[in-house]
Amino acid sequence: MKMLIGGKAVDASDGKTIDVINPANGKLVDTIPSATPEDVAKAVSCAKEAQKKWAQIPVYERVEIMYKFIALVERDKEDLARTLSDETGKCISEARAEIGNIPIAFKAFSERAKHFYGQTIPEGMEAGQDKTILVIKKEPLGVVAAIIPFNFPCDLFDQKVAPALLTGNSCIVKPSTDNPLTLCKLSHLMNEAGVTPGAIEIITGRGSVAGVELTANPDVHLVTLTGSTEVGIETAVSCAKNLTHVALELGGNDAFIVMEDADVDLATDELIWGRMYNTGQVCCASKRFLVHRSRVDEFAKKAIEKITKINRADPSTDEAQMGCLISEKAAITVEEQVNLTVQQGGRILLGGKRNGAFYDPTVITDVPASADVAKDMEIFGPVVPIIAFDTEEEAVKIANASKFGLCGCVFSENMKTAARVANALECGGAVINGASFFRSFEMPFGGYKHSGIGTEGVMSTFNEMTHTKSIVLKNIL
Repeated sequence: MKMLIGGKAVDASDGKTIDVINPANGKLVDTIPSATPEDVAKAVSCAKEAQKKWAQIPVYERVEIMYKFIALVERDKEDLARTLSDETGKCISEARAEIGNIPIAFKAFSERAKHFYGQTIPEGMEAGQDKTILVIKKEPLGVVAAIIPFNFPCDLFDQKVAPALLTGNSCIVKPSTDNPLTLCKLSHLMNEAGVTPGAIEIITGRGSVAGVELTANPDVHLVTLTGSTEVGIETAVSCAKNLTHVALELGGNDAFIVMEDADVDLATDELIWGRMYNTGQVCCASKRFLVHRSRVDEFAKKAIEKITKINRADPSTDEAQMGCLISEKAAITVEEQVNLTVQQGGRILLGGKRNGAFYDPTVITDVPASADVAKDMEIFGPVVPIIAFDTEEEAVKIANASKFGLCGCVFSENMKTAARVANALECGGAVINGASFFRSFEMPFGGYKHSGIGTEGVMSTFNEMTHTKSIVLKNIL
């Protein structure tokens, strides 16, 4: 696979490559160029020049190009899904669903672009302005760097690239080194669809080189990054030196609160969706399960019954309902985190075993509120740590004790209780009677505290990716 710079498929300037390995079977999928600092500088230079041309294309024509891209995705959808499954270890049904989201997202952002109007402040709205009219308009920032993680690369390509291009920015995609192939294909399809050459680019390689060079380049005007809090902070520091705009969607340790009067059958159904999807590698997955002490045994029993029915098979087969983690290294990290949780008082009821990049779905009970996982240790895998509580106030206190504040959820048959808890949670999204793993393309999505800066979604991203200009028609009347 090749990078895309200046509208052309290119290798690294020094010819070096990186292997992309299927984590499920250890086989080579393809290679990617290992971008050099010179490659990144060239990409930014090309993107800066192309942006000026792309911004001159009327919005309706940009939308038409996005629809051509959608048609190309539809043409290649099975190949794209297979590539995503192979390079990620994601089961093929989930890969197909992610590719299926592309038309939904691009159509939504396209419709928003066609109705992203400016505003007018008429004369006489304040003293002394009786003859002056103000026209408020939006203009592109310039070059947008989209740094995308491994877990939902296509969904996040949608969230970042669509609004960047539709608002007249150019966009440089920096995918994860673990699974960049699908995003390479999508970027080349955008080029084929008719985006101005250089207005969409993709550079591949280590974050320590390509990512660092991108965030430090003064001709990059916005870095939109989804990733870990640690990487987000490093990015913000680098961008601050050039006053580069940042939009950061970072880590989470979402609380899943089951009140005394909750429907446990519903809660455990939602647990399967909200914790086991993508093998638990979801930023807004429910990761801390706070269950009223009187319902712990019932919750654990029903959770285990449902988890054990998940069909685990080769992720490339239609029968598979769960894949592996992105790498063996990631699975080892989960293994170590589970072991630590046991050392801190937890007791494993199910799972706790690793085989290469595969980690068994795991349920841990008796986890004390003082354990690392109950606060700031984010487990990026299919692990259900259960923490008992006695009162509503205690549940909220445990939930809000984390430095993270991405999302959360609460289960209760009493809507007043549910609303009270949802409003008390210190997070960017709170779901009532559903898992915290909820993200529509329309909604503004982002977190509090160490979970990020800014929001993404059809409702809000265009504001993140544009300047606001006031044109003053002084004494025009």
